[in-house]
Amino acid sequence: MSQPIASVNDFVVKFANVNGSGSASANTLFAKTILRMGVPVASRNIFPSNIQGLPTWYEVRVSEAGHIGRRGGVDLMVAMNPQTWDQDLEEIESGGYLFYDSTKPMPKSKFRDDVTVIGIPLTEICNREYTDARQRQLFKNIIYVGALSALLDLDIAAIEGLLSQQFKGKDKLIEPNVHALKLGRDYALEHLTCPLGIRVKRADAVGNRIFIDGNSAAALGAVYGGATVAAWYPITPSSSMAEAFMRHCARFRHDPETKKSRYAIIQAEDELASIGIVIGAGWNGARAFTCTSGPGISLMQEFIGLAYFAEIPAVIFDVQRGGPSTGMPTRTQQSDILSCAYASHGDTKHVLLFPEDPRECFEFGALAFDLADRLQTPIFVMQDLDIGMNDWLCEPLAWDDSRRIDRGKIMTAEMLEAGKEFGRYLDVDGDGIPYRTLPGAHPTRGAFLTRGTTKNRYAKYSEEGPVYVDNMDRLMKKFETAKKLVPAPIRRDARQPTRFGAIYFGSTTPAMKEALEALEERGIHLDTLRVRGFPFADEVLRFVAEHDRVFLVEQNRDAQLRTLLINEGSIDPARVIAVLHYDGTPITARFITAAIAEKLSAFTVTPLRKAAP
Repeated sequence: MSQPIASVNDFVVKFANVNGSGSASANTLFAKTILRMGVPVASRNIFPSNIQGLPTWYEVRVSEAGHIGRRGGVDLMVAMNPQTWDQDLEEIESGGYLFYDSTKPMPKSKFRDDVTVIGIPLTEICNREYTDARQRQLFKNIIYVGALSALLDLDIAAIEGLLSQQFKGKDKLIEPNVHALKLGRDYALEHLTCPLGIRVKRADAVGNRIFIDGNSAAALGAVYGGATVAAWYPITPSSSMAEAFMRHCARFRHDPETKKSRYAIIQAEDELASIGIVIGAGWNGARAFTCTSGPGISLMQEFIGLAYFAEIPAVIFDVQRGGPSTGMPTRTQQSDILSCAYASHGDTKHVLLFPEDPRECFEFGALAFDLADRLQTPIFVMQDLDIGMNDWLCEPLAWDDSRRIDRGKIMTAEMLEAGKEFGRYLDVDGDGIPYRTLPGAHPTRGAFLTRGTTKNRYAKYSEEGPVYVDNMDRLMKKFETAKKLVPAPIRRDARQPTRFGAIYFGSTTPAMKEALEALEERGIHLDTLRVRGFPFADEVLRFVAEHDRVFLVEQNRDAQLRTLLINEGSIDPARVIAVLHYDGTPITARFITAAIAEKLSAFTVTPLRKAAP
């Protein structure tokens, strides 16, 4: 028998449930209680794509040190699903704990000798207390939260406060939930040794950070960025962003005097229609966006090419999931990078933004609209399911009230009246970005024909080779200009000189930060660079050039960001080593640590010397 794990404010709890059982709110209640006690948590919801009946998991990382990425491994498994019992049992760390419903006896073969077993007859308690089948199911979840409150030394008052907040306006539900909570807590205190070796102790490590999901934050960023039109077609995991935008607009996008709506939200008949609506709105001067996922990007290709070639502002939030095809709709990946960077046929290159957490989803969500207007092109905000649908602990969303919307180069009626030359695709200052006019800007001047076919600098149709080349070269010049406008990469140098570096991006960030600490403890030092936008800034290429080898960590099979970097930077592929995680679960610190240490050992092995004759 292994020694039971003993740890305060540093462990992982995983709930194994059945989808549709009502466990989600109880599990979230558990996580938020620990936050209320001043201890940081990171939660991950792993759920199936069907409505109910299949396994679902909810993982809570408790870390007073502030590690909010997945660690890997489970210290306490709350096993509520018999179908996944063996799999769940295997995940528990040696010396860990297994919490289960002991109403029905389990054979000894179903347990592990190195795991402490905690059985509570949850079904028996529910059957005794409740007659309604649905009540039995729902309150069973609250009862196990109550038992965990005793086992982990959680503040019962904090849980009761959250229940009161959750059911505000439905006050008659508060008392039954508190009663169920105390049923579980009282049973554990009476029959079990409390607390366990792992427990929560009040701290002051949360500070002013907030608990929010990336889709809600990005939707609020769209509001602050001036978006007034959203067109979408429901698709997991982006639908909650459109729903959040509706809520935010209902609060912030109504005229205070007339009470009329100042926004349009349209559920289109499909993804192609949704991006078509966005392009039409952008052409008319509105700030518009769509939110989708990989399959939606595939279906939008034709219109994305139109927006690129006709140079119409559009913002696309891609909440990435597992692919290809339907793939894993409720699993996370970073697997749409190439399909977005080169979306549509022909020679196209698009601007990509890579937020690391909900705070940057908000920041980049607003920035994307300025970039779309300035560059007159589609802008992709590359979120993923992990950021988009999970609650993250992050710094408060910040906004500078002095900031003004940047509409870019718009030819006004006054400029036209003054006789300023207007050519819709005329580059007047060498940055590749022409002036545009908005519909109705002037009664007789500034009109042009918008088309997806080739045209000259004055929007006149032309299939002449030199005219086409002139236009395509200008588009590339505009793409070069974008390098200075996208968020700059963030570099962190190791504590001592090193020949090795690592590049990472997006939701990989928290696990990467923790992995760097673990690697330093092993004596492995890496300079790192977090990429936040494409086209790549010159600093990215310099970073690669300064190191013998650079590890590029990403969550897809085909090393898509590595491919993009090598292709765009003309880099020797041998210099960039892929570290790839693509099973659909968020990457863990343990995975990154082990993978880099293993790959690095191949470059640091001392050759054997031949023995003297």
